[in-house]
Amino acid sequence: MQKHTAPESSLSLLGMFAFSLVLNGFGNGLTVALNLGSALWTASAVNLSHTFTLRLSWVLLLEGVAVVIVNALILGQLDWRRILGNFLYMIPFSFLVSGWADLIRLTPVVTWPLAVRVVLDLLGVVCIGSAVSVYQRLNIMLHPNDDFMQIIRFRFLHGNAAAAQPASFIPPIMISTVCWAATGAIYAVNIGTLFSLLAQGAVVGLADRWLFPRLQHRHLRV
Repeated sequence: MQKHTAPESSLSLLGMFAFSLVLNGFGNGLTVALNLGSALWTASAVNLSHTFTLRLSWVLLLEGVAVVIVNALILGQLDWRRILGNFLYMIPFSFLVSGWADLIRLTPVVTWPLAVRVVLDLLGVVCIGSAVSVYQRLNIMLHPNDDFMQIIRFRFLHGNAAAAQPASFIPPIMISTVCWAATGAIYAVNIGTLFSLLAQGAVVGLADRWLFPRLQHRHLRV
């Protein structure tokens, strides 16, 4: 499925990409700092790190590599440009998430009343979904997890983001469930995780229509 792209200058496209990268890092950093539930893939990595006593950064990297392989298997080809983009995105993204989380922990936000922190945590998930919407449409380079969601969305679900996002969360849910069965403990799962599961796909779909509405999906290879 290929949509025509609204004409945009290269500078405009790069500006939107930078905006989405920072917004994605901020949303993830906010949810990490508030500790009210991480997004599904992050939660699965946290649980794997506890189960196998590995550093979270290594688990995130290994998980990303695994998803790159799964994406290639679904597509039936090794698209080296796509794979390189996956890895290039993970590097600044990881620094942005940790940087935003560290910065937010230094503010009074983390001590605010629980109800306010819950609202902010949900806002963080909305920021993540909005950022995913923008940079998936730009399709310059994608995080492997969001590339996985985009492949499912357009190859199997006719572009339906609300259905594709929870479908793409099945692997991390299974990972966290297996870790819980093995250890008897579950980590990084809270109200933000549930909201991400139920609503992040809808947020992506809404942002497609309302955030940079002239921007259409570019260069889809699914």
